[in-house]
Amino acid sequence: MAARSGYAGPPAKRKKNPPAGRSASRRAPVRQIPVQQETRHKKPKALARYSDYSLILVVLFLLAIGLIMLYSTSSYEAGIEYGDGAYYLKRQLLFTLLGLVAMVICNFLPYQFWKKSSFLLYGFSIMLILLIIPFGREVNGAKRWLYFGPISVQPAEISKLAVIVVTARILTEIPKKKLKKWRTLFLVMIPAVVQAAMIYFITDNMSSAIIVAAIGACVLFVVIRDFWRYFLLAGFVGAGGFGWLYYVTHSSSDLGFRSQRLLVWLDPEKYADGKGFQVLQGLYGIGSGGMFGKGLGNSMQKLGYIPEAQNDMIFSIICEELGVFGAVSIIILFVILCWRLMLIANNSEDLFGSLLTVGVMVQIAVQVILNIAVVTNTIPNTGVSLPFISYGGSSVIILLAEIGITMNVARNIRLRELR
Repeated sequence: MAARSGYAGPPAKRKKNPPAGRSASRRAPVRQIPVQQETRHKKPKALARYSDYSLILVVLFLLAIGLIMLYSTSSYEAGIEYGDGAYYLKRQLLFTLLGLVAMVICNFLPYQFWKKSSFLLYGFSIMLILLIIPFGREVNGAKRWLYFGPISVQPAEISKLAVIVVTARILTEIPKKKLKKWRTLFLVMIPAVVQAAMIYFITDNMSSAIIVAAIGACVLFVVIRDFWRYFLLAGFVGAGGFGWLYYVTHSSSDLGFRSQRLLVWLDPEKYADGKGFQVLQGLYGIGSGGMFGKGLGNSMQKLGYIPEAQNDMIFSIICEELGVFGAVSIIILFVILCWRLMLIANNSEDLFGSLLTVGVMVQIAVQVILNIAVVTNTIPNTGVSLPFISYGGSSVIILLAEIGITMNVARNIRLRELR
């Protein structure tokens, strides 16, 4: 009767492990194993690292478009001046390769390195600007470059990176309570204001000075919470700008070439034979492109009508050859680029990495806006290059190095547990 009732023997025998030869189906169910015993031998969970391939693809697209449009824009003038239609293309291709090498190095270089060497980089950028006074070479009426044999360096481009790094470091080391004081805000802006003033007065480069000041102001804007201070300062700056514009338009004296640019901006046709020539030719190129353009290589304005078309006015040639469709496509690529940088900034592991990425995003966005606004005569004419597309070695190398820094910030983002 005991065997029929299901008696399995003493409890001590039931606790013993089954023999090795016994089948697994006769072992105790998994649900009876304690939780601690079930999870004791699991492997530690790995963490996924973030890699923004969309950012890399957008940058490569912009570089490819830039090289194609640069050759299309500059082949005529380069063939006349240098006897080689691919002169600018070859040089820009070399600068692009150097920039890609710099991007790869900065991608694997920990971004905390820039925090430790921020003041050293800032001092180096100031020294380069000061060297322009005795050693700078004047090109097209502007003394903005240092030449080391066949290699030229524009210190203003290095200043942009230096201001990004220094401002980000200062904001990470200042307590949040002190950011509520006006005095602290002005102290944070000192590095950007000093660099902007030196660029403006020494190199006579107003556009780069505006970009450097905008980088410092926008990075500071991300950190503080009292937005009303920015609106107050913006009101003062706007009132000063309108006051200067009124004074220029109602003054009978000669106020210099910058004031003349304001007059050209208001009525370019009045100065068509002088300073308004480049602006009008650029507008002609934009208007003649239509929806889909005249076709790659078929621009008429690049045949000597727009001086130095491969530099600041390259967007007008893009509009003429590729039309509204091509111009809007390039603008969308820049929007995607800024969006990817914003995602990296929002998910960065620390505040310094986030501010570094914000600074790079601001620099690219401000340059794109200013360049397109100048070409379309939305603002007075000032020399601003279109990132990754306009001709210029210092610009493309520094920009690609900055992209490499943001990629390293992205590499340190932890996404989720894999298993």
